[in-house]
Amino acid sequence: MEKAGKRRLHPLMLAGTGSDVGKSIMATALCRIFKQDGYQPAPFKAQNMALNSYVTADGLEIGRAQAVQAEAAGLECTADMNPLLLKPQGERTSQVVLNGRPMGRMDAYEYFRSGPGREELRREVCAAFDRLAKRHNPIVMEGAGSISELNLRHSDLVNLPMARHAEADVVLVSDIDRGGVFASVYGSIMLQTPEDKRLIKGIIINKFRGDLRLFDDGKRMMEELCGVPVLGVVPHYSGIHIDEEDSVALASKNMEMEKGKINVAVIMLRYISNYTDFNSLEQHPKVHLFYTNNPADIIEADLLIIPGSKATISDLMHLRQTGTAQAIIRAHKQGTPVLGICGGYQIMGLEVADPLHLEGDTERMPGLGLLPVKTTIGPEKTTRRTTARIMDIDVEGYEIHQGETTATEPCLFSSPLATVKDPKTIGTYLHGILDNDAFLKMLLSNIGRSCRGFSPEEPARRNKDHQYDLLADHVRRHIDMAKLYTILTS
Repeated sequence: MEKAGKRRLHPLMLAGTGSDVGKSIMATALCRIFKQDGYQPAPFKAQNMALNSYVTADGLEIGRAQAVQAEAAGLECTADMNPLLLKPQGERTSQVVLNGRPMGRMDAYEYFRSGPGREELRREVCAAFDRLAKRHNPIVMEGAGSISELNLRHSDLVNLPMARHAEADVVLVSDIDRGGVFASVYGSIMLQTPEDKRLIKGIIINKFRGDLRLFDDGKRMMEELCGVPVLGVVPHYSGIHIDEEDSVALASKNMEMEKGKINVAVIMLRYISNYTDFNSLEQHPKVHLFYTNNPADIIEADLLIIPGSKATISDLMHLRQTGTAQAIIRAHKQGTPVLGICGGYQIMGLEVADPLHLEGDTERMPGLGLLPVKTTIGPEKTTRRTTARIMDIDVEGYEIHQGETTATEPCLFSSPLATVKDPKTIGTYLHGILDNDAFLKMLLSNIGRSCRGFSPEEPARRNKDHQYDLLADHVRRHIDMAKLYTILTS
């Protein structure tokens, strides 16, 4: 393989026939493969809609997927990798984060209609790409959803209009596991304008199950039908742990308790955010982590975690309406430890106040009353990486929150970052706190049943590099990389 400096590769866009077909994971794999082959790749997604976000070293907010892809490429992530981030806050509204900083809320109609504001956003995302392209080779771009949403074509910032600006080669990714792969691929290509159709240089069939030889004829037929080469058929994988993009992936996770393990129940909020906080627990062989709002499961769990939320008051209201709040309170009274992270920390308190109506019409909502703290949601958003000491344990992680929480009475531990009423009642603003082995061990040691022998096999930070290599090996085995390199240099 030729090394960096000998040739420049075209930008590559991974577009999709729909949402959750594997664009993000394929971009992660290719970032790693290009790095392994001596290039200096960087990820880019012009516009991301996600509740899983991350904080750059300079305190800016981007989608979690681009942070993961940057890590796979061996880079520190920057806001240029995801200049526009939409964080849903309700059925029709989202917080708009531009170049890493919040610029307000917009409803869906206002956001997607064309106009001067839309063109200003287009200029911003194109400028971010241009800055990134000057420093890296190649740029691994990711599209969003389906590339054939004809009603949104005029306002599209992230798919083929972005590929045209970048002069990128487009590879179409489709999920064969959900069925209809021929129709979705053929339709996605044929619905493009002649100009955009010429940009599509390859097809990847993703999430295949069974004997790959069974699709040999299918591959030939698809190439003849679409006039585009199939670069590979990638099997479904297991045993490789990569952070997922958003809560759509939660649908595939086990939602039931498991005998013989430490059962950790994450409360399933409607606007759950940053559920990648729980990967360290989820991957440990002695722990079974599941998501639920079933009161019976909550009562029986060994540990409860209330996760982050992008709409804290709305989620708190829903917990009360469904009886989930009462189940959490009852379980805690019976001795079940409860950990709240970010929005979950706010929910655990006495009250959440929104005097400026930043989240909606409700100005004040009683919390669960598990922690003697009160939260006021304010206009300033805190986004930063943080190191701190909680309960004599050194921890590190990152903050993404819009509010301040203060204790109303003395506690075992209290700081702007966390409150510990007792070892079984903990709230914190620190995302990633469970990646700190000492804190994780302390948390699990307070479970009523025995946790003797619990010891994380390998800290997540040291293990991630190996996971990226496993993913790259898996994709490299099933993608014709020689043909892809030919496309990117022709």
